Amino acid sequence: MTNTERPLAISAPEPRTLDLLFSDKARVELHAKYEVVEADPENIAGLGDGILGRARYVIGQPPLSAETLARMPALRSILNVESNLLNNMPYDVLFQRGIHVVTTGQVFAEPVAEIGLGFALALARGIVDADVAFREGSELWGGEGNASARLIAGSEIGIVGFGDLGKALRRVLSGFRARIRVFDPWLPHSILEESGVEPASLEDVLTKSDFVFVVAAVTSENRGFLGAEAFSSMRRGAAFILLSRADVVDFDALMAAVSSGHIVAASDVYPEEPLPPDHPVRSLKGFVRSAHRAGALDSAFKKMGDMVLEDMDLMDRGLPPMRCKRAERETVSRMRSKPVAVN
Repeated sequence: MTNTERPLAISAPEPRTLDLLFSDKARVELHAKYEVVEADPENIAGLGDGILGRARYVIGQPPLSAETLARMPALRSILNVESNLLNNMPYDVLFQRGIHVVTTGQVFAEPVAEIGLGFALALARGIVDADVAFREGSELWGGEGNASARLIAGSEIGIVGFGDLGKALRRVLSGFRARIRVFDPWLPHSILEESGVEPASLEDVLTKSDFVFVVAAVTSENRGFLGAEAFSSMRRGAAFILLSRADVVDFDALMAAVSSGHIVAASDVYPEEPLPPDHPVRSLKGFVRSAHRAGALDSAFKKMGDMVLEDMDLMDRGLPPMRCKRAERETVSRMRSKPVAVN
């Protein structure tokens, strides 16, 4: 079989790499089944018509103009291997032509949900502060070290957003016998009820929860929608856990709420990444920090590659993609998340 007989895939997965996404076995399969052309994401238009005209797949989400897409008559799918959907291509044109736009970001749901549970336990039981005190020789033993400790079991929990991550979070919390309320304006109540959670207003989620998990995607409508008023409405001592993107909160207001002692918080994401060495959140008491590492497991990245291969195989046989998640016509252009650099 010659190169011209194999379907052509343009590889532009930045900030990922093919080595990150595909195991050795999967990478051999990729190159055996496809002619892979690695390209600069910012210069897809610079590829010749001999490549663009034959491209069946794009692995990544490089900026694409309507003019460039017009030169790609064989294109069947854009396989987004970042967890975000950027508004950097004419999605209306893609949908009109029946080109599938799919994402692999759901691979992060379980690992992020697990670290979210870890954050909740750390805040509820003061695990981080107790460890620091022990290292410094100022630990409090037994009950004296539990003055502000609480249980997750039997507590009231609120979740903001109920996509793949919200559903995974509900699963990891299922053994705690907690009452779980969810606010997600993009879902009908019946879907939430069938998932074993209570549909609720944002106000109820904030004011009636001992733990609030924020897993909502950033859209054109919700940037900074959780601010000072939202944090002041929370129960005193409640835990606020940010797992999706920092742009959904007013981060200064969040730090102020923690600094005042009204709430405690944990976050894996920040307004600027990496954070400057002198950023005040680094030394903020009552705040548990993680450097955008919640989902960045090698096993998750390699699962992305497997999903891409499975869906490409389906589309090669004239079937729709089933492993990756399809972008929706009505919501894709509202997404406003920024890509995250990968070391």
